[in-house]
Amino acid sequence: MNIYHKKMKENPSITILTGGVGPEKEISLLTGNALFQSLKNLFDVSITELVDESIPSVNELNDTVVFPAIHGTFGEDGRLQEMLENAGLNYAGSDANSSRLCMNKYDSKRVVHSNGVRIAPDLKFNHPEKLDIDEVLEVIGPNAIIKPVDQGSSVGLHVINGEDELRSTLTKLEDGDWMIEKRIFGRELTVGILGDSSMGIVEVIPKGGLYDYERKYSAGTTEYRYPAVLDCQIENEVKAFAIDAFRACGCRDFGRVDFILNEDGKVYFLEINTIPGLTETSLLPKSASCSGYSFEKLTNQLIQPALSRYAHSNLLIA
Repeated sequence: MNIYHKKMKENPSITILTGGVGPEKEISLLTGNALFQSLKNLFDVSITELVDESIPSVNELNDTVVFPAIHGTFGEDGRLQEMLENAGLNYAGSDANSSRLCMNKYDSKRVVHSNGVRIAPDLKFNHPEKLDIDEVLEVIGPNAIIKPVDQGSSVGLHVINGEDELRSTLTKLEDGDWMIEKRIFGRELTVGILGDSSMGIVEVIPKGGLYDYERKYSAGTTEYRYPAVLDCQIENEVKAFAIDAFRACGCRDFGRVDFILNEDGKVYFLEINTIPGLTETSLLPKSASCSGYSFEKLTNQLIQPALSRYAHSNLLIA
C-alpha cells in the first residue's frame, strides 16, 4: 500500500474525472461537462478526461476532491474508487466495496433481498449453451430479461418472449457473466437518494414498452412523470425500499434506485446506480426537483460529503 503525507489546503479544488473506456463513455462525457458547468459557479473546478484505466498522478490531484463522473466499466465497478483510495484521495460517491457490489446486479440483488426488499426470480450463468432451459421455464417462466451481470445503461440487454425466443437468443450470446430474470410487467419507477434520504419518485414511460439504451438517450422516445402519481402507501414503500437497499449495499452520498411496480401493487427492486446520469435532463435531477432542488443546488449537495471528508482528513494531518 502506498502512503502519502501532504499538507492539505483548507479549501480544496474539485477535479471531475470523466470519459473512460467502456460503452458508456459518451454519456460519461455529458455528465462530466454538465457537472463542470454547474460547479464552476461555486468552486475552483477542473475536468479531466480519462482515456485508459488509470488516474492522474497524485501530484496532479494534490489538494483536490475528486468527482468520478464515469458510468459503467471502470468508473462504477469499484476499480476507480480503489485507485483513489490507495492514493489517499477524497472523492464523491460510494466507496470501492459498495460500488463493486452494486455493479454486480446479481450479487446486489442477494444483499438487498436479505434485507427485506422484494426481487424478481433470477438465475446466473456463464455458458449460454449449458443453461438448463427447463430450469429457466420452471423458475422464471417464458417472459424474461437477459443482461450482463456488470453493465449499466441497459447495455447488452435482451427481452425474451417465449421459449423459442429464449433458445434463439442463447445461441447468439458469448460466454460471460450473465443473468436471466423474470420479466415483471408494470410501471418503471426510480428514486434519487441524497445523503440518507429518498427524494421524489420518477415514473419512466418508454414509448415501445422497454427502457433500453436507445430510449434512455434518444430525445422523444420516453415520457417522464415526476413526481409519479402513486397511492400513498405504495409511495412510502418505494421510498423506504430505496433507502433500505442503499444502506444494505453500503452506499454513501448519493445514488439512484430502480424498481418495477407490478399490476398487483407489488414493488420489485431492479438495481442501484452509484453514479447515475447527471445532466440536467437525467433521472436523478428529475427526482431532486421533486424535493425542491435546482440542478446547481443538487450538484453542490452531491459534493458536500466528500468536502467534509477532506476537511476531516485535514484536521487529522494538521
